[in-house]
Amino acid sequence: MAASTLITVAPTGAETAKSDFPQLPTTLEELVETAVACQEAGAGLIHVHIRDAEHEPTLDATRLRDTVQALREQTDLVVQLSTGGSVHDPLESRLQVLDAEPDSCSLTCGTTNFGDNVFLNPYPFMSQLYRQAQEREVVPEFELFDLGHVHALRRLIDEHGLPHGGKVHVDFVTNVPGGMPGTIEALVAGIQALPDEVTSWSATGIGRAHLPIAAAALAAGGHLRVGMEDNLMLARGQQVQHNSELVSRVADLATLMQRPPMSTEDARALLGVKERRQR
Repeated sequence: MAASTLITVAPTGAETAKSDFPQLPTTLEELVETAVACQEAGAGLIHVHIRDAEHEPTLDATRLRDTVQALREQTDLVVQLSTGGSVHDPLESRLQVLDAEPDSCSLTCGTTNFGDNVFLNPYPFMSQLYRQAQEREVVPEFELFDLGHVHALRRLIDEHGLPHGGKVHVDFVTNVPGGMPGTIEALVAGIQALPDEVTSWSATGIGRAHLPIAAAALAAGGHLRVGMEDNLMLARGQQVQHNSELVSRVADLATLMQRPPMSTEDARALLGVKERRQR
């Protein structure tokens, strides 16, 4: 496989209000339209948070299933559901995300101060989520907000072995207030601490760290995550109008670095996801 870049799009998140940013895709129709456009722009994976009829974050089982099904029917993207939900969701509800049978799920490797709130991920919950993902043949993406999370990943692999598919993909989430800073030095420290079992990694820069972290990740051989969950500004004084703008920008950057966007099929191979599409 020629050198290429997995671009993940995180289009919605659980933090931004639709009333503040009407362009945020919160309905199923908006999410599917976003996914189609982002795949065309170079994305290989979509990281999904869903909203209810009032555009508030939800983990409703029916909505999750309908979302996975619609994305699978309309795109070839790897469909990854967030098991983080919002910072207010109970742990039991977050485990039930796996019932929707996504290709992948996020698995955050520790508790984080998240702005003024606490994003709770005690080790027993992480361990239970990992085991259930293995049983259901869902591939986890390990979200690392801090160096301590890298150490916890080591512990998970030691205790439970490799994920379904045998690949270990992680994502460094940088510049969350309370997590690791969005600096090149912090990212490199995280990369150097990764267990040998890690087969690929990506990086996310929240807010103004978006572009510097993307450039650093490309230069260091990593992959990228972008989207309105992480960044709402395209430039100073210029709001993002569509997630495809962020995908297109890093697709151009990756191509310039001679690591063009990865196809959806190559993304599936990179992550070792189970084939669930009806063909």
